[in-house]
Amino acid sequence: MSSIVTVQDAVTAFADFVEPTNAELDAIEVEMPVILADVALLDAQIITLDRTPTELDIRRIRRARRRALAARVALLNSADAASLPGGAA
Repeated sequence: MSSIVTVQDAVTAFADFVEPTNAELDAIEVEMPVILADVALLDAQIITLDRTPTELDIRRIRRARRRALAARVALLNSADAASLPGGAA
């Protein structure tokens, strides 16, 4: 039977290089409103998986869906504004 220690050493040997870069962390920070809105939408949908949705559940899902779409639009609009020359919107 082979020891797992040798495999562990091979996996963790490059742990310092696996960390995200500052640019990747900045990209995640920019996308965080979209991520949080998607999580809220998933939470609202998960609540209704094992039961018939009530009117309140339907409104909660609809509201979460609108927030997720608004967050995506805001992210796209900010990306478009940043890509224009001179910073003009």
